[in-house]
Amino acid sequence: MAQSPNLQAPANAYRPHLSPALMQATPLVVDRALGCRLFDKDGNAYLDFTSGIGVTSTGHCHPRVVEAAQRQVGRLIHGQYGVVMHQPMLDLIDRLGGLMPDGLNAFFFANSGAEAVESAVRLARNYTRRQNIIVFQGSFHGRTFGSAALTTSGARFRSAQSGALPPGVVVAPFPTPFRYGWDQETAERFCIRELDHIFATLTAPADTAAIIVEPVQGEAGYQPGSRAFFAALRERADKHGIVLIADEVQAGVGRTGRFWAGEHFDMQPDIVVFAKGIASGFPLSGIAAREEIMAAALPGSQGGTFSGNVVACAAALATLDVIAEEGLIENAAQRGAQLRAGLEATAARHKAIGDVRGLGLMQASEFVTPDGAPAPHLAKAVLKAALDRNMIILVCGPYGHIVRMIPPLVISADEVQEALDIWNAAVDEALEAQ
Repeated sequence: MAQSPNLQAPANAYRPHLSPALMQATPLVVDRALGCRLFDKDGNAYLDFTSGIGVTSTGHCHPRVVEAAQRQVGRLIHGQYGVVMHQPMLDLIDRLGGLMPDGLNAFFFANSGAEAVESAVRLARNYTRRQNIIVFQGSFHGRTFGSAALTTSGARFRSAQSGALPPGVVVAPFPTPFRYGWDQETAERFCIRELDHIFATLTAPADTAAIIVEPVQGEAGYQPGSRAFFAALRERADKHGIVLIADEVQAGVGRTGRFWAGEHFDMQPDIVVFAKGIASGFPLSGIAAREEIMAAALPGSQGGTFSGNVVACAAALATLDVIAEEGLIENAAQRGAQLRAGLEATAARHKAIGDVRGLGLMQASEFVTPDGAPAPHLAKAVLKAALDRNMIILVCGPYGHIVRMIPPLVISADEVQEALDIWNAAVDEALEAQ
């Protein structure tokens, strides 16, 4: 087996000058990228099944995205939209307006997913004049101080050493059948019943501003919700005047084989949060809300120096063109089905893979010990074995025991098969060594 070159030494030379809080998943120092491949300075190619954590939706350096950004850089780099408006943002509003769930036609643009999440929560509080927010066990909504209070997928995101997080957040269970050891319907009934119990015991509906939920949980391990569960959230939101927020930061923009992951479940949110894949690598995020909700934003509550950057908006327009014209949503569904079938075949050979789940090109394999406990050592060993074969994948989950695959939407059938061949070899090697 050909080993990948050791690039750890040059990377480590810079570690004393970088924050130790952010550790890289690989020792690679990347020089360039194209499509589904990353290249180091020696020209070695790596199959990228991370997409920069779901960002490079149209692949690395798609020619049309590159051209759109280069053209815009020559015209206007920064048109601060609290001072002036620019045409790419206005065009993006028109384009996104035709893609949003019914009634969501008012927009605010920001830079990161966490910033957009905080904007959505703040807007919901402005609109309802209430304080409390319901989130779900396993949620990931960001690392900033406010969004960390909404995040429950790992204790490391909520460390008490950072000080007390903002109050008013209540955690409800999310239907995770494998974790509970139940079937889907049983998990749904339990979670809906517990949500009603939370309204009776922890946050009265009259004190609850919003429910924020990921249609497919990301950091927790690519756990989809369900039609019945989201219908129950919508029913309770309507009954009590609560704002329902869909966090589509990782699962949106075609990732799951629908433009929005919530479409799989006929989800009807009041606010959608988007980021990551919307601009193929340029920093852009935002929220879309009903007009009457956006109109409740208090003066000064929204803004940001680089929000809605004109180059990022131009890249987003090109991204939407590529997704539509190259059939990338359909490709995500087809290649996702191919990837899922291959992962399930691998799991059928290895009891250490307890569950395979996800939607479209958002798939996860959960590693467990013989007694069903999380097995992060196995996931870590598989990642190393895959990197040795020049494929990059990531872990997630509270214990780092779930391997996630999130390739660009331009992935081909041959590239999926290449990844599955590497995956099988990596899993066989890692598990046989234990």
